[in-house]
Amino acid sequence: MQYLSTRGHPERKRFCEILLEGLAPDGGLYLPDHYPQVTPDALARLRNVYAHQGYASLAFEVLSLYIDDIPADDLKALCVKTYTQEVFGTAAIVPVRALEPGLFVEALSNGPTLAFKDMAMQLLGNLFEYELARRGEELNIFGATSGDTGSAAEYAMRGKRGVRVFMTSPHGRMSPFQQAQMFSLLDDNIHNIAIEGVFDDCQDLVKAVSNDLEFKSKYKIGTVNSINWARLLAQVVYYFAGYFQVTTDNAQRVSFTVPSGNFGNVCAGHVARMMGLPIAQLVVATNENDVLDEFFRTGVYRVRGSADTHETSSPSMDISKASNFERFVFDLLARDGTRVNSLFGAELSAQGRFDLSADPQFAQAATRYGFVSGKSTHEDRLQTIRSVYQSFGQMVDTHTADGIKVAREHMQAGVPMVVLETALPIKFAATIVEALNREPDCPAKFEGIESLPRRVQVMPADVTQVKAYITQHCDHA
Repeated sequence: MQYLSTRGHPERKRFCEILLEGLAPDGGLYLPDHYPQVTPDALARLRNVYAHQGYASLAFEVLSLYIDDIPADDLKALCVKTYTQEVFGTAAIVPVRALEPGLFVEALSNGPTLAFKDMAMQLLGNLFEYELARRGEELNIFGATSGDTGSAAEYAMRGKRGVRVFMTSPHGRMSPFQQAQMFSLLDDNIHNIAIEGVFDDCQDLVKAVSNDLEFKSKYKIGTVNSINWARLLAQVVYYFAGYFQVTTDNAQRVSFTVPSGNFGNVCAGHVARMMGLPIAQLVVATNENDVLDEFFRTGVYRVRGSADTHETSSPSMDISKASNFERFVFDLLARDGTRVNSLFGAELSAQGRFDLSADPQFAQAATRYGFVSGKSTHEDRLQTIRSVYQSFGQMVDTHTADGIKVAREHMQAGVPMVVLETALPIKFAATIVEALNREPDCPAKFEGIESLPRRVQVMPADVTQVKAYITQHCDHA
């Protein structure tokens, strides 16, 4: 399998090369040069594998379609090591539960940091360690988080041989629990940097460092953000697992609703659908930062500045530049790398927006690719959390509530709707208390976490200072 850049760079690479690289040399994102097709017979075989051998075996089967430069036995061992009941708290790994007739929730938050990011990050940690050992190299991971990516990455990488993590986050904009999860990690290979700004400022720093090819090469900079294809690939697996749990045969179609800020989670659904998984609709649920909803409604992709990025009660979606969106636009525009380069390079830089509303291909976002969208506000969030708790006795976090609200607007008769749960309620306790007048349950291993000692460096959104910080800690290691 060869991988190419969304911005047209002529070079083709294999999986293990892009695993450690992040962005392509031209600033684009990597995608496979084709999507392997899952025939009806192959889908039936995968259903059987999942039913009788479990999630780790399903993961191996899906990943094998894209990874041909890791020996099969090694890849299988990595999947078996990653997806265990011990790590994810349940043998099912991603159990699906019914909420109301036709509406289901797929639990992706049973991992070490109680968020869906663990599903991919735990695998990524093991892949990194494996490949770095094979090469005899080290990697410095430089990332950005709006809340959950950071802790998932740090818990996956802590103590791993050959890996350091430098994680930026928006200073004061994560929930107290999210901050405590990250900043209380005192491992020598973990470095937290709180940036004075919003998540998009952090993401811009990651891209700026990734685009400095000399610095990136010298300090072996890699990424765990969802711009890393390996992470997105790992997420494809749970769409298959969710589909198999709510259907009895492969003639049935299923829709998925995904709370979305950076477009990585739902982009994995797009990949699964392109492979042939019978997905009817991919429903993008946003919060008040509705850049993606605006695009799917109007064809206009308009990024916001820091001042216009709302601070909300579903903070992991407080994003106005959706990094992974470029991957979908590449497919939407018939994989025209030159045009994508123009849109996401010059046009966004100059105008802060681009408009595909008059392009005949825009209509295919809904018709050919199944995308629809909706928006949820703080009041919607509170109302949904209350209704789910009062009607079903289930507590959901703020982001999952956004998903449920929008999912209910896009239900189709006879088509099960699966909402991807993104985190456990304890991560956003203040809003749960506001909605239900009671504290969410806290897993025993996290009791008292907010009073633990912390280590974090506060810094302005200045790429020079961030590079100096990385340099200091790498040169003196």
